[in-house]
Amino acid sequence: MSEILKAIRQICEEKGLSYEAVIETVESALAAAYRKDYGKKNQNIKVEFDPETGKSKVYDVKTVVEDMPEEEIIEEGEEEIAAVTNETASAEGAEGEEEKRRFNPKTEVQITEAKLIKKTAKIGDEIKTKLEVPESYGRMAAQTAKQVIIQRLREAEREMVFADFKDKEHEVVSGVVQRREGRVVLVDLGKSVGVLPPDEQIPGERYNTGDRIKVFVKEVSSKTKGPEIVLSRTSDEILKKVFYLEIPEISNGLIEIKGVAREAGSRSKVAVWTDSDNVDPIGSCVGQRGARIQTIIQELGGEKVDIIAYDEDPVKYISNSLSPAKIINIEIDEAEKKAIVIVSSEQLSLAIGKGGQNARLAAKLTGWKIDIVEKTEDEKSKKVEAEEAEEKKPVVEEVTPEPEAEVQE
Repeated sequence: MSEILKAIRQICEEKGLSYEAVIETVESALAAAYRKDYGKKNQNIKVEFDPETGKSKVYDVKTVVEDMPEEEIIEEGEEEIAAVTNETASAEGAEGEEEKRRFNPKTEVQITEAKLIKKTAKIGDEIKTKLEVPESYGRMAAQTAKQVIIQRLREAEREMVFADFKDKEHEVVSGVVQRREGRVVLVDLGKSVGVLPPDEQIPGERYNTGDRIKVFVKEVSSKTKGPEIVLSRTSDEILKKVFYLEIPEISNGLIEIKGVAREAGSRSKVAVWTDSDNVDPIGSCVGQRGARIQTIIQELGGEKVDIIAYDEDPVKYISNSLSPAKIINIEIDEAEKKAIVIVSSEQLSLAIGKGGQNARLAAKLTGWKIDIVEKTEDEKSKKVEAEEAEEKKPVVEEVTPEPEAEVQE
C-alpha cells in the first residue's frame, strides 16, 4: 500500500470522511492543474487518480451527439451566451417555438467524428481519449494530491464541527478555559474552541486557564475560517440546564421548572412544581443537607438561588416569590396584572431586597407588577376611609317619650 493511499484511508477513518469523496476531490484538483498548464482548446479534462501508485491518467472526455450544421456549433467563449440563449428559448417554448440545440465541441463529439475514433460509437456514448502525461505533471500531481487532501480534511473538519455544535445550539456543554484574549475568554470544547464574550460572562467571576466550566451554547454560525461558537454564562437557560443536569427528578419529568428569573452572578429565583403528592419539589431541589443546591451554586460561581413553589393561584405564587419575606396580605388587579403586597415594617426591607432585587426578581418570575406597601400605611388609609364613611352616615336623633299623665279618680 502506497504512502498516499495509507494517508487517505487513515484520514477517512479518523475524520469520518467518504473515501470516494476524497478521491473525487483529488481528481478534480488534478484536472484543473492539467488544464491550466497543459490543456488545449476544446478539451474536457478528466483525471483518474490511482492512490495505490500515486499516478494519474488524463483523458479528454466527450459525449456523442448527432451531427449538426456548422452554424449551430458553439465557438470557444460562447458557452455562457449559449446558456442564456437556451434559457430564453425555454421560456419562449410556451409559444410553440421549439428550443434550438447547439453543439458544444468542448464536451461533445458529433457521431461521424466519434465513429472514426470508435467504430461502435452511438449517440449518448462517452468517448475517452487518453492524453499524454508529461513527467513534470507527475511530480506536480503528487504535490497537488497532498495539498488537496489537507484542504479537503480542513473543510471536512469544519463541516463536521459546525454540524456537531449546531445540534448542540441552546444546550449546556462542559469546557475547559483555554486562554484570554483581552476581555474575551476562549473555551476548549473538545473538537473546537468557543468564544465567551464579555457581555456573556458573570460579573466578578474569574476564568483561569485549565478551569472546567459549564457553558450555554448561545449561537453557532459558519464563518470563512470555520464555525464560530458563541457561549454564555449569564443566560437564564444555563440555570435551567444546570438544574436538569444536577436534579434527577427534573430530568425525568417528575418535577417541572415553571419559571426562572436571574441576575447573573448575584441572585436567581426558580419556580418548581409537581403533580405528585409524594414528592416535595423544593426539598428535592435543595437535596439532603443542601447538597444539590450547593453544587448548583458552585457551578454558577457562588450565585444565590431561591427555590420557589409554583402555584396557579397568583396570590399564593406572588407570596412565595417574595420569599424569604413574610407577607400579611396581597390585593390583586387581574385586568392590569398588578399586585399590592402588604408587609410589616420589619419585613419591608427584606421583601424589597438590596437595591430592589428581591421585588424585581419576583416580578420577573411571576409576570406581575408588584408594589410593596408597609402595614402601618395601609392601616392609616383604612382608618381614614372608615372615618370618612362614618361622617357620611345620616344623624338620627333619639326622641324620649313623655311619661303618661296619672289619671285622678
